[in-house]
Amino acid sequence: MSYSTEPMTTSEPLPSRRTRRPSVKTVLLIWILLIGAGVTAAYMYSNHLKQSMLDQLDARIQAQTKIMKADYTTQLTALSEQVEQLNSKVETFNELLTFTKDNASDKTDNSNKLYSQLSEVKNQLAKLQKQMELLK
Repeated sequence: MSYSTEPMTTSEPLPSRRTRRPSVKTVLLIWILLIGAGVTAAYMYSNHLKQSMLDQLDARIQAQTKIMKADYTTQLTALSEQVEQLNSKVETFNELLTFTKDNASDKTDNSNKLYSQLSEVKNQLAKLQKQMELLK
């Protein structure tokens, strides 16, 4: 057996330390990119949630506004009808009052009743007008 003093040469070189593991720069770059992507995704998702909540809130407000507008219109119509009815009653009482003044004696209770009814109707008319002004 003969031993050679020359070193044996291998056809494959030993892998260097750098080729076995990724470099620190590469790992840090990948982590920074992942963190940046996560922050960007979170920001975009929060904007999406905010916009969807605003859209839902806007739809809800629009629906409530339509309901309130319909209710307001109904109340205003009803009050207008009541005011017209009271106006016609006031006109009728004025005519009756004029008639009774022309045909009554010096002291009759009919004219006093008509005056009291007329003042009552005027009070109701004033209340309805105040309610209409509040609704406007």
